[in-house]
Amino acid sequence: MRSTKIWGSAVLALTATVLLPVAAGAASVDPGTSPASAGTSADGSRIASSKATDARTLTLQVYSAAMDKNIEVDVQRAADTSAPTPVLYLLNGAGGGTDSATWQKQTDALNFLSDKNVNVVQPIGGGFSYYTDWRAPDPVLGVNKWKTFLTEELPPLIDRALNTNGRNAIAGLSMAGTSVLQLPIAAPGLYQSVAAYSGCAQISDPLGYNFVNTVVAAGGGDSANMYGPQGDPMWAANDPYVHADQLRGLNLFISSGSGLPGQWDALGGPHTLPGAGGWANQVALGGTLEAATNYCTHNLKAKLDGLGIPATYDFTPTGTHSWGYWQDALKKSWSVLATGLGLPA
Repeated sequence: MRSTKIWGSAVLALTATVLLPVAAGAASVDPGTSPASAGTSADGSRIASSKATDARTLTLQVYSAAMDKNIEVDVQRAADTSAPTPVLYLLNGAGGGTDSATWQKQTDALNFLSDKNVNVVQPIGGGFSYYTDWRAPDPVLGVNKWKTFLTEELPPLIDRALNTNGRNAIAGLSMAGTSVLQLPIAAPGLYQSVAAYSGCAQISDPLGYNFVNTVVAAGGGDSANMYGPQGDPMWAANDPYVHADQLRGLNLFISSGSGLPGQWDALGGPHTLPGAGGWANQVALGGTLEAATNYCTHNLKAKLDGLGIPATYDFTPTGTHSWGYWQDALKKSWSVLATGLGLPA
C-alpha cells in the first residue's frame, strides 16, 4: 500500500503545478473551407462560432448536445488546404488545456507540426475527466460526456468544416495517455494511429484505480460518478488493458520514461518546474509518477505481445513526468502517426 500512497501524492502534487511557458509558432496559408459550412448535426451538435487568430489558426466554439454547452476547440490548419487532409486530435493532460500545462504553452509541438499536412485539433476542457462518459453528473466537474463529444459529435463537424479526408490519429499525455487508448476501443475505425505518452492503461486493478481516483480528486471530482465505486463492472468495461485485443489494427506508439532524472530535469532548465522547490517536485514526485506509468506501459507491452499485436515502444532509461520528455515523445511518434494518416514520415 505504501507505493500506492506515494503514487497518489505524486499525482496530487504534479496536477497542481504550473510549468514554464515555451513559445510555439506556425506559418500562414489560406485557411480553406469555412467552419460555418459544418452545419448542425442530427444530434444537435454544431459549430456555434469561429474566430481566426491568423490565416492558419482557428478557435472554434463547438456546441455539445450531450453536455449542453460550448466546448472550445483550437485548430491549426494543415500546411496545404487545397485538397482534403487528415486530422490529429491532440489531447492535454489532467488540466484539460484550461491551465498553463498545455502542448501549446509548454512545447514546440505546434511548430513541429506546422509543416505537416495535417489539421491539429485540440479540445479545451475536460479537466480531470479522463475524456470519458461519466455515469452521473459530478457536483464539481459537472456533466462529462467527453467520449460522446470526441467520437460522435466533434469529428463529423471537423470533417465538414475543414474538408478532411476521413483519416484520423489521436495522441495524449498523462491522464490523456489513458484516454487515447480508450477512445479507439469505443469507436472502432475512427482513428488509424494512436500515441500514448506516460499513460496508464490498467485502470480497474487496485493500483490503476487508485491512480485514476487520485487524479479525479485533484480536480475536486468523485470517481464514483465516473464509473461507480471501486470494483463496479464499469471500471473493467472501460479498461484498455483488459480490452487490449481491440487495439489490433491500429498504428500504436506507447512511451514512458523510467522515472530517473534526465536531460530535462536540470535546475533552471527550460522544461523544469521553477525554483528549487519546483525542481525537487519534478525529480522526486515526477520521478515516482513516471516510474508508475512505466510499470503500466510495460504491462501493456506484455499484454499486446501476448496477443500478437505490434506497437512501437519508446522506453527511455531516464525521464520524469514532465513536458520535455513529452515533447520528445511526440516528435518520435510522428512516423507512427503519419503512417495511419497517410502522410510522409
